Amino acid sequence: MAIAKAERLMNLALCLLGTRRPLSKRELRGSIEAYLEAGSDDAFNRMFERDKDDLRELGLVIETVENLDGDTGYLARRDSNRLPPITLDAEEAAALGLAAKVWQQARLAGAASGALQKLRAAGMPEAEDAYEVHSALEPRIPVHEAAFEPLMLACRDRRPVTFDYRKANAARPEQRQVEPWTLECWRGHWYLAGWDRDRGAERVFRLSRITGRVRSRAGAFTAEVPDVVTVRETVESWAGETATRTALIRLRTGAGYPLRSRAISVRELGNGWDELEIPYGHGLDAWLVEFGPDVVVREPADLRADVVDRLRAVAKD
Repeated sequence: MAIAKAERLMNLALCLLGTRRPLSKRELRGSIEAYLEAGSDDAFNRMFERDKDDLRELGLVIETVENLDGDTGYLARRDSNRLPPITLDAEEAAALGLAAKVWQQARLAGAASGALQKLRAAGMPEAEDAYEVHSALEPRIPVHEAAFEPLMLACRDRRPVTFDYRKANAARPEQRQVEPWTLECWRGHWYLAGWDRDRGAERVFRLSRITGRVRSRAGAFTAEVPDVVTVRETVESWAGETATRTALIRLRTGAGYPLRSRAISVRELGNGWDELEIPYGHGLDAWLVEFGPDVVVREPADLRADVVDRLRAVAKD
């Protein structure tokens, strides 16, 4: 079925690009075999309208022209559908090469590699790969969550979604209805920022806590999508990057290096423990829980209570 549709779209695109005058639906139906096989006029009209919308979504500029007799015709002018030549300097080519490497572990790997090959075939300059020549390190963005791809497509297409989400301090997941805005990666974890319809507010969801399938829903967004900077600041805040005060924790010696890298001060307590003062912002409790028995919160009391609640919820499961 997918091959048949692709062939039909290709034939329609060739007809629209190959004509010098607008072609009516009747003429297009007589030129494309798949349309001739349509069982009725209504079936053909539905198929043609879907195909026309699909081609426009793929980037083909299709003009609708009405002649003196009132008949509607369609054509795709070559000058309107011709891309300008792509020119990249060495630094731009290096940036694209690095971006393609970043996505090698994700489902986007094939698309990124194919795009890079096409650009090189079109004359993009070869850039020296600093990660292969000078370093054993290579950039990666790990994407292990099954929810990543459907949410990425939903963000791109501005489609509402529903999914079951389990908060860190909850025993069971609950369904959420979300208008997805963007995906962001912080500290190796992916987050979705969007509008929670049930709560009528902006929310951020960690993909690893999404259970089951992500299901698309029909209809348009009901809330205005903020600019990219605002969304990123929201993700940063909810991921615990924006500190408003400090916290005092005990950390087992030799453990919790990400916490140590953010510490304002470190004091050895002996007996295998250190005391750290670290920035305290929204989401720190969820991060501390990940270190399990290697972390003990001393103060503030509300942070200690939040961590204890989260640990109890995990223990009940």
